[in-house]
Amino acid sequence: MADPTIPVMAFIFGACIGSFLNVCISRIPASESIIRPPSRCPACLYPIRFYDNIPVLSYLWLHGKCRHCGQSIPLRYPLVEILTGVMAALVIVYFGLTLNALIYFALICALIIIIYIDLDHQIIPDIISLPGILIGFLASFPLDPLTCLDSIYGILLGGGLLFMIACGYYLITRKEGMGGGDIKLLAMIGAFLGWQGVFFTIFVASVTGTLVGCLLMLFARKDLKFALPFGPFLSIGAIAYLFLGPQLIAWYFYGIYPF
Repeated sequence: MADPTIPVMAFIFGACIGSFLNVCISRIPASESIIRPPSRCPACLYPIRFYDNIPVLSYLWLHGKCRHCGQSIPLRYPLVEILTGVMAALVIVYFGLTLNALIYFALICALIIIIYIDLDHQIIPDIISLPGILIGFLASFPLDPLTCLDSIYGILLGGGLLFMIACGYYLITRKEGMGGGDIKLLAMIGAFLGWQGVFFTIFVASVTGTLVGCLLMLFARKDLKFALPFGPFLSIGAIAYLFLGPQLIAWYFYGIYPF
């Protein structure tokens, strides 16, 4: 990209969006409005002034504490802002100032919300995944090179594949091992990324989920059982596909060096 200031501006824009994502992460599980009331301290609920609501910088200036009550503000807030800013800059670098970049950034924002809500509450809100399926299909018309057929195949494969895995697991163990939220999430991912993106996402999610699960079992007590949510790993797999998937697939199948 010729102008190096564009990724910087994208980072600032993304960090501001990340501030809004924090509101969504906090309020959606509680079925609260994401519009009203305005931003407030999670401890004392005192409204946050505009000069205390500058992404990342306000957290550093206030030493991670509420100006009103002095309670610590979770580190998650600036981390989400930084992560969203980095993702915005990467999208611009990879896809340029295009409609594709805007659509993919919107998908990443939805996935960031899902990651943190699933980690905190072990749920994937339908209010994100179900509209996301429709939005992903509609986005397939302007997206290039994704086609509407690719999107339909991705929806059917993403939702159907995990549904069959969930049914098979239940038949074998008589226990639920895959939540309905994961099924709808992968259908949403398939709507945006197509059937190839579904396979790549499942592969990356399985590998990363297995590695994290093994590390947790190694460093935790042997009698401790983990309910490890799968949604964050699916989200990580989808984001990885956006930036690396097509190149790695071309390298694997056709011997085209991706970088």
